Amino acid sequence: MTQLSRRDGPRAAGWAVVGALLALCALLLPPMASARADTPLDLDSSGRITDTVGALGQRRHQVEAALDRLHAEHRMRLYVTYVRDFSGRDGHDWADATADRNGLGPRDVLLAVGTHVRRYAVSAATDSGFRQDQLSEVADTAIAPAVKGHDWAGAAIGAADGYRAVLRGERVRAPVIVPGDSDPGGGLVPGQGRVWLPTALAAGACLAGLYLCSRRAARRRAARRPPVIATSTPPGLARMAQPLTSLPELDAEAARNLVGTDDAVRTSAEELLFARAQLGVAVTRPFAEAVVYARGELADAFRLQQWLDDNPYEDEELRRHALDEICSRCTSANRRLDAESEAFDRLRAIRVNGAGILARAEAAAKALPRRLDAAEAALAALVHRCVGSAVDTVARHPAEARDRLAFATAALAEARGALAARDADRAAISLRAAEAALSQARTLATAVLRRANELTGATARLRAALADAKAVSAPGGAAGLDRRTARATEVLAEAEREMATGRYDPGVLLRRVEESAALLDAVSGMPPGRSEQRRRARLARAMPATRGEVAAARDFISTHRGAIGSRARTRLAEAERHLALADSLAGTAGPAALRETGEADSLARQARALAEHDVGSYGTPYDPATPRPTRALGGALLGGIILAGLLPASFGGGATRGRLAG
Repeated sequence: MTQLSRRDGPRAAGWAVVGALLALCALLLPPMASARADTPLDLDSSGRITDTVGALGQRRHQVEAALDRLHAEHRMRLYVTYVRDFSGRDGHDWADATADRNGLGPRDVLLAVGTHVRRYAVSAATDSGFRQDQLSEVADTAIAPAVKGHDWAGAAIGAADGYRAVLRGERVRAPVIVPGDSDPGGGLVPGQGRVWLPTALAAGACLAGLYLCSRRAARRRAARRPPVIATSTPPGLARMAQPLTSLPELDAEAARNLVGTDDAVRTSAEELLFARAQLGVAVTRPFAEAVVYARGELADAFRLQQWLDDNPYEDEELRRHALDEICSRCTSANRRLDAESEAFDRLRAIRVNGAGILARAEAAAKALPRRLDAAEAALAALVHRCVGSAVDTVARHPAEARDRLAFATAALAEARGALAARDADRAAISLRAAEAALSQARTLATAVLRRANELTGATARLRAALADAKAVSAPGGAAGLDRRTARATEVLAEAEREMATGRYDPGVLLRRVEESAALLDAVSGMPPGRSEQRRRARLARAMPATRGEVAAARDFISTHRGAIGSRARTRLAEAERHLALADSLAGTAGPAALRETGEADSLARQARALAEHDVGSYGTPYDPATPRPTRALGGALLGGIILAGLLPASFGGGATRGRLAG
């Protein structure tokens, strides 16, 4: 992609309460605006506008009209995303990463605007039809002035109209600036005393009252004889009563909790996107915070489970502690989502707003076939130039996406009939199922397009890696004398032979070549500066491949979660954690960054393999000969779109996510 700008008594107990409450007050105070940042993200599934900061406000329809004009006249799709900032990245790198993550094609252009930092970036493919001078003309004339003047909607309108002018051979015109909020989504900061001062005073009063209550309660407890608890039982466990649950049962309970909580978090995050498209970012922020909290608790639980998997022979009490903590974290995540589900229903009012939700869903369903056609064409091209192992991961995605679309189409027809019959409950059930099915169909199609982009990029990176590796020779011909280096040299030769056949898996070959190159570098005795330079090059080649592996595992698990157990989900969570660490270390290009990248890549591939095994053992393998309605229903169950009672899952935790049954 080319871009442009591109302990121990009542007193201790009381102070413990005070400490906990102080921490709680710190959480309740508005966060510093600078703490929030946006990593490359999934674009909004309901359209070409992803506004995470509420920048457009009432002018969203004007932007939509401009994007529609561009597409209607020239079949060019402009995607626009508004974020607070680019997470410390260069803007054009962020835009490219987002475009690659979402599988944007040659006729797609992405405009990314960071409202807090007042920067923008444009990502367009080299074969988009635009020359660099044309992109620069639109940027300088139509986008930059609007961003500088806080006209966030004008930046998108100017871009769309500017590209139309270029394609029609006309002069790009400067926009009329209509200034908006200088920092949309910036939030409250501690300097705003009218907000934090009353909060702090109220918190202080609560602290004092609760501290006194804790002292009285401690004196009353001290006056009573405490119950006798076995001294071998560690304090703080949720299961203090005897007999204790057996470890196998506790293992199974933890696994069920992880799967159920992961499903609840994924479903809640997906429905939150639809609520944002319907209502905007600002009013849905409390529910986004609930999802973030639940994700954090779930991530901690997955990390504990990974530790248990890596240390299977730890003593029984330590395992019991860890399993109990996993269950506790999952319970905390579910409770937070459950606590918000009733308010979420009131806000979204799907029973009342069914007609509008139906219209948006039908528009999304109408747009999907073109994306599925593009995914099928991309897959067909991959089959001709890559071996089967390179495309097996996405080979069935287009067909499964069409099944999800068929399910959504049937659900939308049911919803329309229910609305005509004034059956709001039945309409709500059908609409939720349709929304989820459309989201998964788009995810499956995007996964194919992203895979095509990844393999194209991997081919180019493979050639560069081979050239770098062949340029290194061990001192004194050591590569010919040492068995390991001799094998590394042979791997390079094998890679060249496979590439000469014309059909190969560039991702697999790239991984082999990089491993061999690292070994040759280690024995070459090159100067430290040169060694660091080569390490940076390897890291730059490894990061896109690792992001692709993690995204592929995430998409597969999300769209097949009805069949996938805790092991695959645990590996995916750990892969995402290591990838985040690698991103944070990428600037150093040290061995730690490469190590974290390798861990993330390995864990993502493990997650995918475990997930595919779970789906293969599901009991109802995919069969193209099965009638589509039957396949569509099976796909909805496989994707977790509908629960065992054939009712759709909704925003909420384990106690409320199936509430549409009522």
